[in-house]
Amino acid sequence: MSLADKIRKAREVKVEVDTFTFTVRRPTDLEMIELQKQTAARAILPFIVDWSGVSELSMFDGGSPHPLPFDQEACAEWLEDRLDILSKIVKETFAAYQAHKAKIEQLTKN
Repeated sequence: MSLADKIRKAREVKVEVDTFTFTVRRPTDLEMIELQKQTAARAILPFIVDWSGVSELSMFDGGSPHPLPFDQEACAEWLEDRLDILSKIVKETFAAYQAHKAKIEQLTKN
């Protein structure tokens, strides 16, 4: 794992919604500036980097009940129609960003 990979990994947060757990990479300050051009829900989709507890059956009737490996495209397609889940992911991701900002502000005061 490269140093850049380690830095990105350190920005990951777990978001639990119902029986699902999503891993979301907290946006950087620069990314947050760029995201202001989009709705929060649409902006967060690319930052979802993993999941657990998700199956085809979670996504559509008649699907397989077996857990799926993470698929970014399928995740976005599914969550675009599940705003109940996506809104919780957005809320927790932005809370993680705000906590990071507060930590940085505290460090720069010293």
